Amino acid sequence: MIVDAEYLLPLRWTDDTDLEELADYLSRLVRWLPVTVVDGSPAAGFARHRAAFPDAVRHLRPDPSTALNGKVAGVLTGLRHRRAEQIVIADDDVRYDRAGLLAAVDRLRDADLVRPRNVFHPQPWHARWDTARSLVNRSLGGDYPGTLVLRADALGTAGYDGGVLFENLELIRTVLARGGRVCRADDLYVLRRPPSTGHFWRQRVRQAYDSLAQPPRFLAELALLPIAVATRRHGGPALIALAAIAVAETGRRRQGGHSVYPRSAALWAPVWLAERALLAWLVLPLRAGGGVRYAGHRVAHAATPLRALRHDHDQESR
Repeated sequence: MIVDAEYLLPLRWTDDTDLEELADYLSRLVRWLPVTVVDGSPAAGFARHRAAFPDAVRHLRPDPSTALNGKVAGVLTGLRHRRAEQIVIADDDVRYDRAGLLAAVDRLRDADLVRPRNVFHPQPWHARWDTARSLVNRSLGGDYPGTLVLRADALGTAGYDGGVLFENLELIRTVLARGGRVCRADDLYVLRRPPSTGHFWRQRVRQAYDSLAQPPRFLAELALLPIAVATRRHGGPALIALAAIAVAETGRRRQGGHSVYPRSAALWAPVWLAERALLAWLVLPLRAGGGVRYAGHRVAHAATPLRALRHDHDQESR
């Protein structure tokens, strides 16, 4: 083993189209560090996965949980059964190489949690659309990747809330609430396989709902459509589109991003912004109706405010 950490992959598949490719990836990973897959797939799928994965991969069922978010249940199970104190948490579409793993874990020397940056590879049209969102986020304060690198004790024994939709933000905020240090690694790029076109479309509403976890951002997204309509005769929509491209391009050029993000990605920013301007108004009735559907459940809360998490931690510490 060359990496002083454990790789934790929470998994729940109903379609095994990419099983062979994932098994090949895991066969490389197990040469570098211990790998645990916490698999909430149906029984038949679980058995197929066990047969396909390398023998060195530890393959577990999630512990019994009341968490609405299955990914959180998988992560918490993996943390309870961990074999290392440094944990690389990654979605099933994340693809680390050896150098990326070493660099990500190395940054835990000065942090309790590391946030790398994802880059889609390959880059079909819908990946560039979603990359535009990432570039805007990168310019305005940082994107939320499909992988985090964590000191296990940074979460404490209680873990983090499994009743939210935006689970990565919930994990990050929980670490911060406990006084942990978070490293925003804008120059550390980890490949991510793009979703299918169908899955991309299914993500649109859920990603828009995530903005409820950041009220100033959500209010800005709500304001986009009225502003565009009110200023349409004066070129307002065109100016908004140009501003979106400029913001995305700023994100693309930050920390060497121009070498990994395609030039065309920033041009998709107006498309993503128009999508968000429309879907933000759909989020309101969804929230009033009890939340958004996710993995067979209706989830109302996007994430817990940081101040509430800090208050809860202060109460527990007394």
